[in-house]
Amino acid sequence: MSDLYELQLSLDLPGSLPASALALIRGHLGEGGDQAPETSDPLAEYPLLSARGPAHRIGGALVGELLPGPRGWALTVRQEVHPDEFDALRTLLTWLATRTTSVGTIGYVRFLESDVPDVLIATPDGIHRLPLRSGSPARHLLPDGEE
Repeated sequence: MSDLYELQLSLDLPGSLPASALALIRGHLGEGGDQAPETSDPLAEYPLLSARGPAHRIGGALVGELLPGPRGWALTVRQEVHPDEFDALRTLLTWLATRTTSVGTIGYVRFLESDVPDVLIATPDGIHRLPLRSGSPARHLLPDGEE
C-alpha cells in the first residue's frame, strides 16, 4: 500500500511572463541551483517539480521542462507526489492557473493504486479537478470511427 500520486501537467504560459515568474517556475523545476530563493514567499519555499529519472512507484520517467514555444512558454511535468505536498501544490497550481493561456484539459492526478485519473481542467476562474468514473466500459486506445 502506498500513498503516492502521479501528477501530470502540460500547459502554456504567455511569452510576456515576467522574469520573476519564470525564475519561480524554474526553481520548482530544480533549475535554481543550490541557492535558496531570495524571498519569503511560501510559494518558493522548496522545489515541488524537481524529480527526474525513473519513477520509484508509478512507472515511467519523472520529468519537468519549461521551454520557449510558439505560444510563449510550454510547461510539461510528470511527478510522483505525496499528500503531504498537496497544500503547497494547490498553491502552485492556483498560481499557474492565473497565468496559463491554456484552457481545457491540462493534465491529471492519479492515486498510485487507481486505474482512473482525475482530470485537471483550466478555466478562466482556476484549475478544477474532474473525477472520471471507472464504471464506464473500456474503449479502444484510439477511436475507429464507429465510437
